[in-house]
Amino acid sequence: MTDYRRLRVALLGAGAVGSQVAALLRKHGDELADRAGAALDLVGIAVRNPDAPRDVELPRELFTTDAEELIVGADIVIELIGGIEPARSNILLALGSGADVVTANKALLATHGPEIFDAADQVGASVYYEAAAAGAIPIIRPLRDSLAGDRVQRIMGIVNGTTNYILDRMDREGSDFAEVLADAQALGYAEADPTADVEGYDAAQKAAILASLAFHTAVPLDAVHREGITRIDTQMMDAARHAGYVIKLLAVCERLATDDGDAISVRVYPALVPREHPLANVHGANNAVFVQAEAAGNLMFYGAGAGGVQTASAVLGDVVSAARRHIAGGVGVGESTRANLPVLPVGRVTTRYQITLEVSDEPGVLATVAGILSEGRVSIATVEQTVVTAANGEPGTARLVIGTHRALEQDLSETVDRLAASGVVGRVVSVLRVEGD
Repeated sequence: MTDYRRLRVALLGAGAVGSQVAALLRKHGDELADRAGAALDLVGIAVRNPDAPRDVELPRELFTTDAEELIVGADIVIELIGGIEPARSNILLALGSGADVVTANKALLATHGPEIFDAADQVGASVYYEAAAAGAIPIIRPLRDSLAGDRVQRIMGIVNGTTNYILDRMDREGSDFAEVLADAQALGYAEADPTADVEGYDAAQKAAILASLAFHTAVPLDAVHREGITRIDTQMMDAARHAGYVIKLLAVCERLATDDGDAISVRVYPALVPREHPLANVHGANNAVFVQAEAAGNLMFYGAGAGGVQTASAVLGDVVSAARRHIAGGVGVGESTRANLPVLPVGRVTTRYQITLEVSDEPGVLATVAGILSEGRVSIATVEQTVVTAANGEPGTARLVIGTHRALEQDLSETVDRLAASGVVGRVVSVLRVEGD
């Protein structure tokens, strides 16, 4: 191996991703040195319990419980412990010590990103986080660097592998939510407590990161509208399939024109996607991000959204980038968040909807429903009615599946409330947005 300058690399955390990063650093050290222009010496791994079982076998002498001592002596610090604390304090310590930081911590960046990036700017360091938004998919660098001269108009992403696995199986096999969730937990796709995934929290964190990059605006996590998939059932899947759609949990980030200038919307919810759209064909636990830019047009990024070795690939790419910066010298590249575009509430968004209602099978019901929609400035595009006759032959119930033209979310929400209270609607079965058409 060429006699390279040696860089000290500290690793925080040795879970599914961290242990793979350590193993690959050791296994491919010479090759990575050739790419980075510097030897990458893994000098230690900070963990809570050095004797805990790991996914791969690593030398016991690498482990330490003293994260602070390890950080202070490092050139590059890889943070893979997750959560807010002590990850936040460790990263701030690393930056203050002059190290560059590589992290996959979406929760931390979504909540404390501006603080961390400001700390990096103060000392001329860099924070790399390719693995924080979509696992192995390279999306951070394209948004931050390749598209920096363009205007991103819209991002639609499937950024949570667990929910995509669940919805994909429900669509393709007709299985119910609880059954597929149990399988996902058995396979390790879902945690014992799956709330972060199925209620959309994980996707919302990633949406905040992607929107901040795409629109050069700091997007706080509490500005992201979030809905999960726990109410999706087989009947909704059947209705979607019949209408030519598939249901996906989407992170949608878009630039909107208002009377006061540009603004952005960032939201996560289950949506109907036309089956001919590229995102409709993202199966299993895979992720995909569909970007629409003013000059570049439509771009699609697809691949594994999770997994230890897959995510380790993105982490190591960042490590090589950090090493190259050390060799080249100079200050780190800061985050561009100077656009300061306002983030609109979801009520200001316009899109199409599919509304499914359970109503009495009686004359005049459809006319009443149509009147309520019209009064609420919601225009009907399609209506499909399925009648269920009562066992005694008396009038039973009907299910109306109504497709709308584009409408304002606030108008739609108020109209659905009026439908529910109208007396002719027994139950609002579901309201799903249509995206990507």
